[in-house]
Amino acid sequence: MRTADVGGVAVPVDHFIGGEWVSSPTTFETRSPLDWDGGPIAQVARGDAEAANAAVDAAVAGFAEWGSYTPHQRAEVMHAMADLIEAHNDEIAMVETLDMGFMYESMKNRLVARGAVNFRLYADLIVQHEERAWEAKNMANVVQRMPSGPAIVITPWNAPFMLSTWKLAPALAAGNTVVHKPAEWSPLSAALLAELANEAGFPAGAYNLVQGIGEEVGAALVENPKVRRITFTGSPETGRIIGKAAAQNLVPFTAELGGKGPLIVFADADLDAAAHRAAWQFDDSGQVCLAGSRILVEESIREEFLTKFHEHADALVLGDPRDDGTDIGPVVHPDHRDNVHGFVERARAAGDTIVRGGEPVETSLHYLPTLIEPASNDSEVVQREIFGPVLTFQTFADEAEAIELANSTEYGLAAMVWTTSQERAERVGRALRTGLVWVNTFLVRDLTAPFGGCGISGIGREGGDHALEFHSDLKTLMILNGTVTPTGTA
Repeated sequence: MRTADVGGVAVPVDHFIGGEWVSSPTTFETRSPLDWDGGPIAQVARGDAEAANAAVDAAVAGFAEWGSYTPHQRAEVMHAMADLIEAHNDEIAMVETLDMGFMYESMKNRLVARGAVNFRLYADLIVQHEERAWEAKNMANVVQRMPSGPAIVITPWNAPFMLSTWKLAPALAAGNTVVHKPAEWSPLSAALLAELANEAGFPAGAYNLVQGIGEEVGAALVENPKVRRITFTGSPETGRIIGKAAAQNLVPFTAELGGKGPLIVFADADLDAAAHRAAWQFDDSGQVCLAGSRILVEESIREEFLTKFHEHADALVLGDPRDDGTDIGPVVHPDHRDNVHGFVERARAAGDTIVRGGEPVETSLHYLPTLIEPASNDSEVVQREIFGPVLTFQTFADEAEAIELANSTEYGLAAMVWTTSQERAERVGRALRTGLVWVNTFLVRDLTAPFGGCGISGIGREGGDHALEFHSDLKTLMILNGTVTPTGTA
């Protein structure tokens, strides 16, 4: 097994297939956005169709054992996994910070910690599931949940450890084996997951990891006819490609494909709280699918809100995400920084007003927190996901216009509403076409609730029993009354 020293942590850089570390003849490099010009921090195995097919074959072979575990046996292994994540929290957080640039304290206290929560949640849910049983047409009917088989799990480059556990935990809890393909821009924490899964007691083939470039290895994974489930988080463009492959093999497919969330502020809101939360949409350099990147403010409070917003935004500190005094770290990759800047430059050329920011930082991969007032609601920066520290600002005259603007994009993942009126909160909340609506808060969720988007923000739902149902096949067992000996009788 080859390893790389990343922040003092020995990180495997090969594939993990069938319980063994497996190399590839070629590699790809990963660099830290904290010191891009310092050279690669690791050379990672570059998978191809052969590696992808080997991993699927290992998942097929491993399904015979893992799929036969009882829910209680699976839960025991998953709780062991959660314990190991907690024990290695610091190392995982450091590797993740160096690999993709999010804040170290946030990684340690929020995102990596959430990884353990995800495994515990599904360990507990799987043993709580009760089969549905009823009498009808002189028969005993029982609905049984069966593991569906090998699942492909493809995860994004932002918050990769947490989002990987969010997808892996329900698949494994349901009794499926998995092949995990992490994003090539932040592949390292997935290797730590493989190590911990092996230590936790998952049998060979239950969890498999294939590293590599999406077009080279991801395509082979989703096209393999032995796969029985596919779950993906990423862009709508890639989602469409994967969806076609899934349809070709009649494989159920779920996808979370980003958002362009409205943050709606009414005149009766707590303006300071709303402005503070709006400024903190720059958190993680805006690389958050749930972010309220379109600020919609009632016209009568325009200037007061902007004054408060700028006060909070001015207080944000760009710097090294390992430093306690830093609020915003770099974006993940030079290509992504250039993509973000391209949106801003096109907005500037189209006549949109750059209210603040609008430039990359020359000496790093940071991008200045940017606010744009578009000339039209049809502006590209309003209608397309930028996925960087770029927000738009628009005003509305009344509730009807606020709802119209909020629902005016193809996306529909999440929204925020700021108001002190219970009636308005319920009225507007019901009118928004999104999978999630927060009122006077953000990023607080019951993980058993459904998670997913409308429109091009996604297909299907994750969270709680919704994810377990996706990863299962349901079977109805029907026994004619009076034809079998009841359990417990001679």
